[in-house]
Amino acid sequence: MSDVQVPVLIVGGGGAGLTSSMLLSRLGVDSLLVSAYPTTSVLPKAHVLNQRTMEIFREVGVADAVYDRGTPPENMQATGWYTGLTGPHDGYGRELGRLEVWGAGYTDPDYVAASSCRTTNLPQIRLEPILRAHAESLAGAEKIRFNHEFVSLEQDSDGVNARILNKDTGEHYTVHAQYVLGCDGGRAVGKQLGVQMEGTRDVMRMVSVHMTADLSQWARDPEVLIRWLVNPDFGGSFSGILVPMGPDHWGPASEEWVFHMQYAVDDAAALDRTKVLDRMRATLGLPDCEPEVHNISQWIMEALVADKFRVGRVFLVGDAAHRHPPTGGLGLNSAVHDAHNLAWKIAAVLTGAAGETLLDTYESERKPVDAYNAQRAMENALNHFTIDQAIGLSPDLTSEENWALLRPMWTDMPGSAEKRHALNTAIGSQTMEFRHHHVEFGYAYPDGAIVSDGTPEPEPLDAIRLYEPSTRAGHPLPHAFVEREGDRLSLAELAGNGKFLLIAGEDGQAWCEAAAKLAHERDIPLDAIRVGVLTGDYIDIRCAWLKNRAIGPHGAVLVRPDRFVGWRSLGAGDDPYTDLQRVFDQLLTPTP
Repeated sequence: MSDVQVPVLIVGGGGAGLTSSMLLSRLGVDSLLVSAYPTTSVLPKAHVLNQRTMEIFREVGVADAVYDRGTPPENMQATGWYTGLTGPHDGYGRELGRLEVWGAGYTDPDYVAASSCRTTNLPQIRLEPILRAHAESLAGAEKIRFNHEFVSLEQDSDGVNARILNKDTGEHYTVHAQYVLGCDGGRAVGKQLGVQMEGTRDVMRMVSVHMTADLSQWARDPEVLIRWLVNPDFGGSFSGILVPMGPDHWGPASEEWVFHMQYAVDDAAALDRTKVLDRMRATLGLPDCEPEVHNISQWIMEALVADKFRVGRVFLVGDAAHRHPPTGGLGLNSAVHDAHNLAWKIAAVLTGAAGETLLDTYESERKPVDAYNAQRAMENALNHFTIDQAIGLSPDLTSEENWALLRPMWTDMPGSAEKRHALNTAIGSQTMEFRHHHVEFGYAYPDGAIVSDGTPEPEPLDAIRLYEPSTRAGHPLPHAFVEREGDRLSLAELAGNGKFLLIAGEDGQAWCEAAAKLAHERDIPLDAIRVGVLTGDYIDIRCAWLKNRAIGPHGAVLVRPDRFVGWRSLGAGDDPYTDLQRVFDQLLTPTP
C-alpha cells in the first residue's frame, strides 16, 4: 500500500478519534484516521452526552442525528434506587428514593439557561457509527481506515513517521505527518512513548451484561434512566445497576439493557459466564429470565491520568490520557472536550497564525480538568456506599438482617422517621454526580492560552453542583439568545467553527474596527460584533448577555474558537488596536 503524507494522523476510531477527525475537517485540516479494530465499538460503553459535548457535535453538524437516535428527554429525567426489581414478597421492587439527573430532561432552569443544547443519552455502540459516517462525509471515506493498525513511530523536529499495518491485506505502509493524535485508549501510542498512567487502580471489578430482554413489566417509571437495585439479598448499592439501551424504544419499553454488577478484583466468579448470569437473574428476582446476551464484559474501576499529554509532536486524547469510572458520565465527554481544545490550536499552528508554543497549552489546560474529572468520577462511585450506610446494609449480614434494616423505610416503626431522613440525605448527596453542572459544563482554564484582566477569581457557591456563568478569561462563553433581522440564535452558534469572536458592548464600535483591521493584517480568523439590549449588531432579547457579560457598553470579550473566553476589557481601551495586538501575541504564541 502506498505511503501517505498528511498534516495530522489520528490513531484510534472511538469517540476521541472520530471527534478529532470531524473537527479538523471542519477547520480545513487534512487528516488520516486509523483504527486497529474492524468496526466501531461492539460494546455499549459510555452513554451520557452532556451539554458541552452536544454543542461541539452541533458545531461539526452531527447533533441532530445523535438527538434523533438518543433517549427522549422524558425518559432521562431521574435516577432511582429500588429494593431490587421483583421477588417473592412485597418488599422487592419498592422505590427507596429518586433524584433528577443532568438537567431533568432539560427542565431544570439552570441547565436551560446554560445552553441551547440539552444533555442526551446514546450508548457508544450506536453513537460511534453516526460519528464515523459523518467523519467519512467530511474527510472522505478513504481517510477513515478501520482494520489498519498503528505499529510504531519515529519523530524529529520536522515531523512524524508512523508505521501502519493494513490488517485486510497484511501490507505495511508509512504515514508522514506533522502531528499525531493518540486516541487509542492508551493501547499503543502512549506506551511506545513511555507515558505512564498515574492514579488509583484496582478499586473493584465490574461485570456488564448487554442483553435483549423484556423488562417492561417490572422496570416501571418511564422517566427513570438508571435504576440502582439495592437488593438486600446481595448487600447494597452495587447489587445491580440497570440501564436501558434502546435502540427503538426507551424507558421500560427498551428492547436492550445493560446490567452492571460489582465483584472483588480477584473474584474468579466474575469470569464465569454461568455464575454471572445466575447472579444477575437472582438480583433481578427473575430466575426464569432467559435474555439474549449480546456481550459480557469485565472491567476494573480505576482513575488514572497520563503523566504527559504531549510528547514532541504526539498528543494523547481521551482514554489514552485519562481513564475514569463511568459514574457521572465524564469519560467520553472529557475525550470530546480534549479534541475540541486541541483541534483549533493545531489548525492555527499549521496555518502559521500561531506559534508552536500554543500547542503546549493543550496539556496545561486539559490535564488539570481531566485529572479533576477522574477524581470526581471515583468519588461519585464511592459515594454510592453512603446509601448503604444510611440504611445499615452490609454484604456481611444475612439477607434477613438486611431486609429488617430496610423495612422501616416503608413501615412506621420506632426510629423510622430518622432513618428515612438519613436515607433522603444520602440520596441528596448524590447530586455530586447527577447535578455536577459546574464540573461537566462550567469548568474553567486558569492558565494557558488566556490573558487575564487582573480581576480575582470569585469564590464559587458550590464548585461541583452550580455553574455560574462568567466572562473572565478561561471561562466558557455564557449562553444567551440574540436576534438579528428577526432571527434568533445563541451566541454559541456565532462563536466556534475555527474563528475567534470579539463581542463588544453596544458602544464598543472601536473594538470592532480594531478587530477587523487586525484580522485583515494578520490573517486571523476573527469576527467582531456588538451586542446590546437596545442597540447593536445583535439584540440581547432576553437580557441574558447583559446579566452575565460583566463588561460595560464600551467593553469587549474575546472568545476563542473553542468558545472559551481568551480575554476581556471591562471598558474602553486607550488604543483598541494596540491592545488587541498584544492580546493575540500572548494568546497565539504563549511564553513557555
